[in-house]
Amino acid sequence: MLILVPVDSASGMQAKISTLVEVQKWALIDFDEGISKSVRFFDDRAKTGESWIDFVILKSTFENYMPFMEEGMMVLAVREEETLEEIIEAFKFKELDEVGF
Repeated sequence: MLILVPVDSASGMQAKISTLVEVQKWALIDFDEGISKSVRFFDDRAKTGESWIDFVILKSTFENYMPFMEEGMMVLAVREEETLEEIIEAFKFKELDEVGF
């Protein structure tokens, strides 16, 4: 499954989530069988080359999530997690909040 996250840099799993207004890069995480298999970074989320992305994780429930839902993505928001490593750990244990439901 593919997970999209707006981040502040391309510094691997230590990149920090950012708001949609302040996004510098988009992290695309390939998550399978409870582990992060790879993370790739893009300047533009439309340039991932993927036809289907399962989840997008946002910094806040107040972000504009409708474009993602219109594309068929499930939208989640972090609670206190900041780095991709923390976010993926929370995702594994279903500790992220659902948005728009």
